[in-house]
Amino acid sequence: MSALVPHSPPPPLRPLVSAAAGYRAAAYPAGVHRGLPSHHLTLVIELLAPLSVTMTGGSVSAHGIVGGLHTAPALIDASRPQEGVQYGLTPLGTRALLGVPAGELRGSVVDLADVLGGSARRLVDRLRATADWSERFRLLDDALLERLALSRRHEVVVQPEVAEAWRVILATHGTVPVASVAAHVGWGRRHLGERFRAATGLTPKEAARVARFERAHGLLSARAAPLAELAVGCGYADQPHLAREWRALSGVSITTWMREELPFLQDADPSRRADSLA
Repeated sequence: MSALVPHSPPPPLRPLVSAAAGYRAAAYPAGVHRGLPSHHLTLVIELLAPLSVTMTGGSVSAHGIVGGLHTAPALIDASRPQEGVQYGLTPLGTRALLGVPAGELRGSVVDLADVLGGSARRLVDRLRATADWSERFRLLDDALLERLALSRRHEVVVQPEVAEAWRVILATHGTVPVASVAAHVGWGRRHLGERFRAATGLTPKEAARVARFERAHGLLSARAAPLAELAVGCGYADQPHLAREWRALSGVSITTWMREELPFLQDADPSRRADSLA
């Protein structure tokens, strides 16, 4: 069985941390879990054993891991029980809290120690030394608040036009044409594309594609509607279009994903679960 411990970060972190939870999971029957594309960059601290993850940009095995936005599945070794803390970060949050532009992490997974050095190892050790979830969250929140205070001294910002384009794409689940988003923020499409990718790691078109997929993933996990109805409601032309996009972004067919992943996901509340490295 899997268990999820929801957490609400302190107010200064909330614009930067889009989701936060502790997790405890049994070994996954299929051995490998697919972390699907989403609008989160992800910070995971795995407490039982190093977590092994492979993405298009490489592989890493570590207790602390940071994963960038991606348009292909992250393959996670789930053959052993897992327990840890997972925070979803916004692109601004990644830069402000970790000091790394989200664009540099596209399709990549890195050891947190390579980003934060010895402080990352000390943080992992402190979290592993306590079994209390409240204390684990406090330790991680305090570490991120310290990083935030440092970043504010150096004026770490994302251009407001990029932030607004990101907001519009997510709020509309990727159904607004990129040209309309560019016009809304007052930039040309090419200029928006260059700035947007540098700040997030995705182009606006890719971000819209991920937003549509993420909505479909949530509805499919909840079995909210028949596939044909779900496809059109999420902005796809029809069910075959959804099927093609699902295979491209998840690496498997919808049928295979439902057979291998859905029973495992339903051990926890899918409405509050954020996929690892997704």
